[in-house]
Amino acid sequence: MEAAAAAAGVQLGSSKPQIATQAEMAEARVPLAYRDQCAHLLIPLNKCRVAEYYLPWKCEPERHAYEKCQYELVMERMLQMQKIREAQEAKAKGGASIGLIPAATAKLG
Repeated sequence: MEAAAAAAGVQLGSSKPQIATQAEMAEARVPLAYRDQCAHLLIPLNKCRVAEYYLPWKCEPERHAYEKCQYELVMERMLQMQKIREAQEAKAKGGASIGLIPAATAKLG
């Protein structure tokens, strides 16, 4: 995958910085699978959930911020993959490709 990305001129990884440190995430007992660029939003969300007994209507602003961050990461990865696929297709056959992401949505990054 890295070779294909390098050939396509696409930088792998997220453009978002890692805000929460490993120590903060360990202290907050964030599972390894959730220690990404949005973990700094997950820590206060989990604290709110515990304080409010997981009532779904209580921590809406925190949940919305976390889910928006996750959505942006997914869209960024999809855009990177689309660029890699387009470069591979152009290299392989020189034809046009069908995009995975609509043009309006692709302008997020």
